[in-house]
Amino acid sequence: MDGLEHLRTFLEVAKRGSFSRAADMLGISKASVSKHVAQLEASFSVRLFNRSTRSVTLTDAGRLLRERSMPLMEMVEDTQNELQAHGARPSGRLRVAAPHGLVQTAFPGLLGEFITLHPDVHIDLHLSNRVIDLVEEGVDVALRVGRIGDENLIVRKLRPMALVLCATPGYWTRRGVPRVPDDMRRHEVLAYSAGGGPAHLPFEIDGKPHSVPVNARMDANDAAALIAAALAGVGAVCVPTLLAQPHIDDGRLVPVLKDFMPSDLWLFAAYTQRRHNSAALRALLDLLEARMQTPGAVPPKPAPASRQRAGSQWHPFQALGHAQAA
Repeated sequence: MDGLEHLRTFLEVAKRGSFSRAADMLGISKASVSKHVAQLEASFSVRLFNRSTRSVTLTDAGRLLRERSMPLMEMVEDTQNELQAHGARPSGRLRVAAPHGLVQTAFPGLLGEFITLHPDVHIDLHLSNRVIDLVEEGVDVALRVGRIGDENLIVRKLRPMALVLCATPGYWTRRGVPRVPDDMRRHEVLAYSAGGGPAHLPFEIDGKPHSVPVNARMDANDAAALIAAALAGVGAVCVPTLLAQPHIDDGRLVPVLKDFMPSDLWLFAAYTQRRHNSAALRALLDLLEARMQTPGAVPPKPAPASRQRAGSQWHPFQALGHAQAA
């Protein structure tokens, strides 16, 4: 299997353009990466990379090896996953991507429960609110909020994800409580940084989407900062309910326009077709689905995953950290 490890390491370096980044992705040392590549070069008596202090690029021989070996490694990985799926004990490394906002929920504890139940599985958790490509970054499963726009992904619904528009009692007293969505045009809003477009809030009227442009008093790319500003009375914020609920329960934030908030939003687990046979991945999905839907429940037998087609997106979903695949 050494030859396969050499090839796998070579392909990771070729993909990342860096020995250090390849080492991080593979979970090994930079010295080990260099050793694998050197042994591969020695076996073929060719140089595979042009190395400089600033970059690592493929030679002609390296490009040929990458072209010929990528289909081979995909076949090997698929075979390994299928063989592993026949085993009774989940094992191996799972790379999980999740938005920063989930750290404020029960999610980290669920991962702890999972690795306790399955000691042969190693979880590599990657927290990011940016848009990622599951295949390009070697992610086995990504947790997301809203609708999945990549038809090549498979999703498992974990729990409904309602949104809430709220502010402090003092803010509503000072600025007035909105009665209909368009009233929010005159309010100060704390909005998710959507990348250059005008801020807006999502609503539903008679079951149809209704977007309201608003005055963004503050932008941020994470719900924690937005909620903190809302608690300071700066303005109104629209975030996933589970993040604001503790502050609503203690009366520090007051929700409005409940009847106009978008419906049928979910927290999803998304993964690619070629990775769906991993026993460890199936076990993790089953546990997350069971615990997030009914706390304390025993994970059920694997349920068939469903495909989701592209749908309209609202950028403030990303306040929790929605990371849509490219």
